[in-house]
Amino acid sequence: MNLEDLKIYKQYLEFIYYIEMITEKYPKHEKNSLVSTIKNTSYEGIKLIIRAQKTYDFKMRLKLLNEIDANLKMMKVLSRISYKKKYISGKNYASWSKKINNIGILLGGWINSCVRQ
Repeated sequence: MNLEDLKIYKQYLEFIYYIEMITEKYPKHEKNSLVSTIKNTSYEGIKLIIRAQKTYDFKMRLKLLNEIDANLKMMKVLSRISYKKKYISGKNYASWSKKINNIGILLGGWINSCVRQ
């Protein structure tokens, strides 16, 4: 399957675009700390998706998929911190969480399909 056809890849890219838009509003003093961590974590997530799609080794793919899951959990923590510090609104927090959950559902399906093989 082509990477561009992978639904989780498309949704994660949209998630990155959303993160880029949201973090523009953060205070300047957070640009080199929280914003940097958010962006790096999101870029790492897409990198892991690309690597998982490109590997044919079952154990390696499963390992990468579990790393993506851990990455999504970290994104949840970062969104919660952003909300608690009042850098994002409740609406933004809900939208961010929904995007993470949707990606998580797709990831769960991918993991299940790998385990069943």
